[in-house]
Amino acid sequence: MSLIVDPNDLHRTAKYFMDNGRATTHEEAMAMLESFGLNIVVGEELATSADHQAALLTLVNLSRRTFLGGVRVINVPDAPSLTPLAPGRRLRDAVEELGGVHASDEQSRWPTAVIGTVTPASTAAAWQLTWDGWRGGVMPRGYEERLPEGSCIPIVPAMAAAACAGEVFAYYASDHVLAGRRTSGMSLWTPGSDWSVPDPSEPSVSFVPSRLWVIGLGNLGQAFAWLIALLPYSDLAKVELVLQDFDVIAPSNDSTSVLSWTRDVDEKKTRVVAAWLEERGFKTVLEERRFGAHTRRAEDEPGLALFGVDNANTRLSLDRAGFDLIVEAGLGAGPDAFRSISVHTFPGPRTPSEIWGRYDQSDNAQRATPAYDALKAAGMDECGLTLLKSRSVGVPFVGLTAGCLVIAELLRRLHGGAHLEQFSTSVLALENVEMTERERVPYAHGHQAVAAWQQVG
Repeated sequence: MSLIVDPNDLHRTAKYFMDNGRATTHEEAMAMLESFGLNIVVGEELATSADHQAALLTLVNLSRRTFLGGVRVINVPDAPSLTPLAPGRRLRDAVEELGGVHASDEQSRWPTAVIGTVTPASTAAAWQLTWDGWRGGVMPRGYEERLPEGSCIPIVPAMAAAACAGEVFAYYASDHVLAGRRTSGMSLWTPGSDWSVPDPSEPSVSFVPSRLWVIGLGNLGQAFAWLIALLPYSDLAKVELVLQDFDVIAPSNDSTSVLSWTRDVDEKKTRVVAAWLEERGFKTVLEERRFGAHTRRAEDEPGLALFGVDNANTRLSLDRAGFDLIVEAGLGAGPDAFRSISVHTFPGPRTPSEIWGRYDQSDNAQRATPAYDALKAAGMDECGLTLLKSRSVGVPFVGLTAGCLVIAELLRRLHGGAHLEQFSTSVLALENVEMTERERVPYAHGHQAVAAWQQVG
């Protein structure tokens, strides 16, 4: 007998199996997720490399929200955390805080992620996280072209972690025939190029954005915050962050958003994200109203907006708020498109009204599958069913990947790289991108020079 599900409690990844018909009840969809687990084995590099630690902590964070069978982490050294993702902690403690379980060996039936130089014992599918410069991703067991994993931009190891989580999910979901037998990654300097090939045009990171207005603190906005914390700021006291959202954290956010936890349910998203950032040395200003036609940026406030509200009607107000530059990200919906990502920048040749003015947001609200029939039979009324169906499928690794694309847009502009008007891809096929470049102009939106000893890339 199926139990009635509160839409606010729905695990957004379980909804994938409800919507595509593979699960005949909500309970069956959850049981599928609870059968998914991941081994993570790490090498000696984890004791001394902030990049390897960032990859590990990001992968643990993403995986424990999706693979509910557990995340077993093997060989973590008893070393201090070197990454701002976990300041003032031992690395082993940071792994546990994010939901990883320390183990002495691998679960033989689970696939394995490898970080650093170590050979997994399990004979199941395995992926090596690897990166260099502005490029990162995963390579399957036996692939011999691992990247150097030396100097890189700070968000690339996190992107490799997101690519790994995406491949592990595709492997379990059996929705890509090559999952577990192919590479998956991207160059953030030259998207669409072969990310496994060295690129001599990649610059070192010498500048980082310092004045940011983050609008929407759900899946995307929390991914932005996670990645901003990785940037090598020379003076955090001079970083200006405005955080805007009106909503509170719901139980379902734990399944999609990297800074949301069940302990935070009913807390304002702005305050949870601000507390996390402030622990890492940032200062924040909170705007706890809906973004809309009334929103106006004051002249002395940050003129760069990172927009992560996945709502077409809300996007229509973007060009009225007075921002000098907007980088907007959106995610696909439904079982066929939830891994899709699109990024737009404004001002550009097209306005938000021209892009979204006639957008149909009905998506999959009326999709009929056995899981919803079971809920109806259990007594769920039509209003509740419609609300449940309207909730989007969501996985945290897609939002984190989109966040990497957004932050990379700023870093490219700061270093003379391509300025993109539009960019789209899918986590299921990161090598396939569609993008439109625009004229390059000087970056005038607030930045800091990176200290010479911190320069990376």
